[in-house]
Amino acid sequence: MQGIPYQKITSSMFQMPQSHEEILHYTLVELLPPGHTLAINALLGTASLIAQDEAWPYPRLFAQQQFTLSELSLLLPLLDSHPHYCPYEVLLASFDHRLITEATIERCRERLQDALDEGVWDHEMRPVRNVLSRTRLKMRSFRVEINSILETGYCLMPLPARRRSGA
Repeated sequence: MQGIPYQKITSSMFQMPQSHEEILHYTLVELLPPGHTLAINALLGTASLIAQDEAWPYPRLFAQQQFTLSELSLLLPLLDSHPHYCPYEVLLASFDHRLITEATIERCRERLQDALDEGVWDHEMRPVRNVLSRTRLKMRSFRVEINSILETGYCLMPLPARRRSGA
């Protein structure tokens, strides 16, 4: 009987941010209403839009979504980059590797350049785009849109009024 070599298969794993805080807070100026905060519990994969309401003695929950580890691996770099764009290579590095370093980002930049030169850039970025499309739909409940910037990366923008009304 012929032996089958064992190959360790790894999926896109996301390493928790190196922080002593279990919950990450983002105010996202110009995206969220004043006084609102997006709280991300990376361990549970939940994002909650909260704000202090003068009528209540405690913060109120306005919206909440559950994210997978793959979705969080793309969402957190976008949130960390706001109000600027997040380059493709940073998203790819976060999606594909457990530990993100400048060297990892540089390798992903070279990988994307090689893919562009060989005409397979779309194929290289397809898994990221697929997960990002699910993340984009979930972020709309917070009235935040994830927009693509041609040949550059992605950025967070306010959801246009026509999409807020469900159109």
